Amino acid sequence: MKLKSIKDIKNLKSKRIIVRVGFNVPLNKNKIIDDRKIQSVLPTINYLIEKNAKVILISHLGRPDKNQKSKIKNQNNGLHFKINKDEEFSLKPIAKRLEKLLNKKVKFISDCVGEKVEKEISKMKDKEIILLENLRFYKEEEKNSKIFAKSLSKFGDIYINEAFSVSHRNHASVSAITKFLPSFAGFLLEAEVFNLLKQLKNPQRPYIILLGGAKLSTKIKLIEILGKKADKILIGGAIANVFLKAKGYEIGKSLAEKNMIIQAKAMLKKRNLSKKFLLPTDVVIGKSINKAERVELKKVEGIQNNDIILDIGVETVYAYSQILKKAKTILWNGPMGKFEFKQFSHGSLMLARVIASVSSDRVFSVCGGGETAEILDLTKMEKFVSWVSTGGGAMLSFLANEEMPGIEPLKELKVKSN
Repeated sequence: MKLKSIKDIKNLKSKRIIVRVGFNVPLNKNKIIDDRKIQSVLPTINYLIEKNAKVILISHLGRPDKNQKSKIKNQNNGLHFKINKDEEFSLKPIAKRLEKLLNKKVKFISDCVGEKVEKEISKMKDKEIILLENLRFYKEEEKNSKIFAKSLSKFGDIYINEAFSVSHRNHASVSAITKFLPSFAGFLLEAEVFNLLKQLKNPQRPYIILLGGAKLSTKIKLIEILGKKADKILIGGAIANVFLKAKGYEIGKSLAEKNMIIQAKAMLKKRNLSKKFLLPTDVVIGKSINKAERVELKKVEGIQNNDIILDIGVETVYAYSQILKKAKTILWNGPMGKFEFKQFSHGSLMLARVIASVSSDRVFSVCGGGETAEILDLTKMEKFVSWVSTGGGAMLSFLANEEMPGIEPLKELKVKSN
């Protein structure tokens, strides 16, 4: 898959470049907790500055409440959009952090469409950077409104997608906008596609997939697609509870998608998959989710109806580790337990360290998802992993061969020879 690249643009001088970035970072009282997603797009921003372009950054942050009572009308060339402002989801703190990272002024505009934005952009000089307000303050963004996308597009001459994390979304700033501007992939998006394709195209064996997290429903298609290529699929987290229940084990009060049990049973019956599945043989249980909770290690056969499974056990960690140590290709998505609490973090942290320690030129590892990246960060070994994807849901969609509205328009068309 070859994408139309930012490097293919011959002249960027004085051009207004709209860059869709993924600045959906965790905040606590307007303070950024983790700025990795901001740092990941710095190479593209710096490249555009070096080429004397005018940089207009657009992004969303969180899921603003679209049912607020106070609504402000924004007139835009005769069109009326309603903005739902919520300071909790403002991108203003991101502009301040970006300034520090770039050591360069970043102008923040408290809207993303309308005359105010148009006026400020018209005054831009080469090498200047503007960050517009949260796109999701407008309902038209998530509805993939062509009218809204056209309103965004008139601020720029060229569009760059640098937000892999939302490239599986059919949203105006990701999909519809590509119909109005020449569109290209940024460096991060190119790197994401390049590294994830290695998982799809002839991965070196043994190929091991480690899956955890809360929802099996989000990983079913990935298991069906990559399960054919994988040598082993190691299961943990709440999705393991679904499979354990499907096999007839008691899981007590553990988190599990009960509506997925029938599908789990069906998957376990498939010969080409069932032989590859590995489920926990022991687990860490508690009676409640509490920092002070006393925990107990149990075999899966001994789980009682008032137990809560909160991590994989030491026997399972050892078994999974031995398999991962022999891998040549590794894909990891999702925690093995309730890692936010120290007593339930052992499984996730140990396997994260194993993956990081075996990663090398000969062992290609890809990890993705916000929680997965957070676990790696806790180990201080993230730099040793071959590729840490900036998108959890987007990574799963891409690897499951699902539609990617933000990537499809950027593919280079192959010209057939006569």
